[in-house]
Amino acid sequence: MYFKFSLRNNNGQLDAYYRLVESYRNETGRVCHRTILNLGFIGQEYSPEQLNKAARLLTQRYQLKQSLFTDDDKKIIDFAESLWQRIIDEKRLDTEAYSPSSRQVDVDSLKHKDVREIGSEWMCQHAFEELGIATALSEAGFTGEEIKLATTQIISRAVYPASELKTVSWIKENSAVSELTGYDQEKLTKDKLYQSALHLYKVKDHLEKHLSHKTNELFDISDKIVLFDLTNTYFEGQYKHSRMARFGRSKEKRNDARLIVLALVINIHGFIKYSCIHEGNLADVDSLSFMIDKLSRCTGAEHPIVVLDAGIATEDNLKMIRAKGYHYVCVSRSKLKDYQSIPGRLTVLLETKSKRQVRLKAVTTGANQTDYYLEVASQDKYDTQQSMRRQFEERFELELEKINVSLSRKGGVKKTDKVNQRIGRAKQKYPSVQYYYDIEVKTTEDKLTATELLWSKNDQKYEQKESTLGIYFLKTSLSLVDEVMLWNIYNTIREIESSFRCLKTDLDLRPIYHKSDAGTMAHLHLGLLAYWLVNTIRFKLKAHGINSNWREIVRIGNTQKIITTYGTNKAGIVIGVRKCSEPIESLKNIQSILLMKSRPFAKRTCLFGRQESVVHKPELKKTKNRTRRGLPPP
Repeated sequence: MYFKFSLRNNNGQLDAYYRLVESYRNETGRVCHRTILNLGFIGQEYSPEQLNKAARLLTQRYQLKQSLFTDDDKKIIDFAESLWQRIIDEKRLDTEAYSPSSRQVDVDSLKHKDVREIGSEWMCQHAFEELGIATALSEAGFTGEEIKLATTQIISRAVYPASELKTVSWIKENSAVSELTGYDQEKLTKDKLYQSALHLYKVKDHLEKHLSHKTNELFDISDKIVLFDLTNTYFEGQYKHSRMARFGRSKEKRNDARLIVLALVINIHGFIKYSCIHEGNLADVDSLSFMIDKLSRCTGAEHPIVVLDAGIATEDNLKMIRAKGYHYVCVSRSKLKDYQSIPGRLTVLLETKSKRQVRLKAVTTGANQTDYYLEVASQDKYDTQQSMRRQFEERFELELEKINVSLSRKGGVKKTDKVNQRIGRAKQKYPSVQYYYDIEVKTTEDKLTATELLWSKNDQKYEQKESTLGIYFLKTSLSLVDEVMLWNIYNTIREIESSFRCLKTDLDLRPIYHKSDAGTMAHLHLGLLAYWLVNTIRFKLKAHGINSNWREIVRIGNTQKIITTYGTNKAGIVIGVRKCSEPIESLKNIQSILLMKSRPFAKRTCLFGRQESVVHKPELKKTKNRTRRGLPPP
């Protein structure tokens, strides 16, 4: 309970007209209030502090609670007692509502309803507030209702990535996200979600700039190293009339489907600095120029080090990076042949996190080189390449065996030129192993018919190939002072690979089902906004040794539910309470790391059997007669 006043005309002058008001939530969770007593014009007899004390005393009296501290202000005690007597005489409150007898509910009448997931949504809501996305949307011109809808959609995308239609069903039937964001789920439709995504995409640059600077401030990050890479995702359906969807080289081996390319600049902690969406036939080597021009705007550092994958590190791109004043680290696109160790530099041996050995050696290719090279011999890479080589050898020899069998089989291909063509196709199919095989085709005297096919490995070429397995070269414009530091800088590129994995798998960016370019762009951008929440949560958890993927974190979060329990008390009144379940131990640990409460709210009481006079709060408007809570008129 609290005192509320409004300014009214009192004998020709404005004065405060006081009421004693009660706030509560109805059965749908909506905040309502009703007037208990009209006190009228009580003048300046009581100060705001005294009125607040009286309201507190009345609330404690109603809820049968006893204060730890006794109030010695007899004036306020008498005032509160007189108001309580009026409440009893006029029967303004159900004084049995908090009595022990009214709280004794028949166990057999207990029922549960509206059970929803809230743990993962609560984590994402906390991250959303930390990142200040609502503030950025407000600055971009979003209304309060639009911000609530956008918040609901971004959180939903992070927890349950699905189509607009499935998302609506999930929000209305499975999730308590609308209770956290305050958006009326009865108003929610797939069309509203679609329009909200389009609206969010219009302010993409504003949001990315805000989030880039916000995460730097929040986690004290300086963008001294940035990573650039791109990936593509495919469309289901023909999508013929699109400007963006094109056939290209699919990284998911879906060469039958049209593609769209997503380019990202991120820092070493996985936070996006800038993103851009391109046509599906954009080559890796053509995608860098426009992104470099954005670096000064989207990073905190003036000239960060750019880390690139080999597919993008063409000579033209590297020259362009240096011309714009940036340094780079990348894998050399070609293996060095004529090189030697730099005199006076020692070979460095180190052990990776997987307990495998890596050898680092600074090398030079001649007097005119402007870049520095680091030879890296990796045991992991050696094992991978060795396994792939054995597999290709087996397949190549199987192709040769098929050709040889056909020479002795009735109806088989025996003409020499046709046999040579089959051998050529096999070599074309397995170029990495065919060159160290010696192949001989035996023919008849007229050389028109092949009789036998023989093959063997060339030992010299085979050993030469063996000596290069597991070795690659890092190329950099930085002065090569510390081999280990350079290797660690390049290995940060694994972070962008992890980001793409999270976007495609956990946040369901592939495949795309939208039928318009605008819908496609909005779909991808919504996934990136959800990724900001995901990476913010995972960044904090990684710092405390929790490296679980996002799906596992969501699974743990979904163990916390919110539920309404109701039953009939001795007075025949149906009373209910809506509460969150206690988090399990693993979720409680995550919540403590994220510095968030274990429950978004303790409980919400619903009285189903009471006839209430409900007054919903109107939308606030600027008026001369202001209403204040517990304060005298100005």
